[in-house]
Amino acid sequence: MTSGRDVTASDIPVSTVRWTGAVRIIRSSFPPIDIFEDIADPADWPLLISAEQKTNPRIMSMIGNLDAIPPDRRAGGNGASYLMAPFTHASMDRPSRFSDGSYGVLYVAGSFRTALFETIHHHARFMAETAEEPGWTSQFREIILNVDADLHDLRAGASASDPFLDPDIYLPAQQLGARLKAQASDGLAYCSVRHAGGECVGLFYPDCASKPVQGRHLDYHWNGKRVDLVRDAGAGNVFRVIDVPAL
Repeated sequence: MTSGRDVTASDIPVSTVRWTGAVRIIRSSFPPIDIFEDIADPADWPLLISAEQKTNPRIMSMIGNLDAIPPDRRAGGNGASYLMAPFTHASMDRPSRFSDGSYGVLYVAGSFRTALFETIHHHARFMAETAEEPGWTSQFREIILNVDADLHDLRAGASASDPFLDPDIYLPAQQLGARLKAQASDGLAYCSVRHAGGECVGLFYPDCASKPVQGRHLDYHWNGKRVDLVRDAGAGNVFRVIDVPAL
């Protein structure tokens, strides 16, 4: 496989991924979206949103683009914000490994450690690009959830030379993601580029995951060059980050 533009869904094996207690780490500044949490049946959302708009013109900025998710693929109930928001708030200003930003992807790691190293990398890159001063800079929250989906599987034989797992160049992976999504894929399973031995999934629909609950609150310490410390805000424990080579 040489580029995402050359690959079709039939070129990649499909595996059933069932993870219990998988982990996603997000910034604490992203609040839950009440309508996703309070109204269990997604079929009721369009009418409720229409009514709410009459008294709350900011409702659409909070909910985002609900039309980005087919009605039969939406998730509702407790914790649904954590599943829905990556899709309703997708933006070309925030591309990712398997999307240019024109559609959302729900990224989940198989373990807390893998999720931590993935987010540390992206946070450190942002801090370096914006020349932030050293200190305890940002708060994050751990989301624990289940994954159950048939996914196109890039894990077998993965290596540093795989164009879809390049640590810095995302274009081939974005082309692949767009093509698979257009061919009705539910997403991809792949080896973590930031944590050796770790596995991740990129889900194209929120109903590929379930039962999200909030775990720990985390603080990341930026020393001017890298994230060197992580603090469990609840327990107060501080852990030093030791680099783990990836692929």
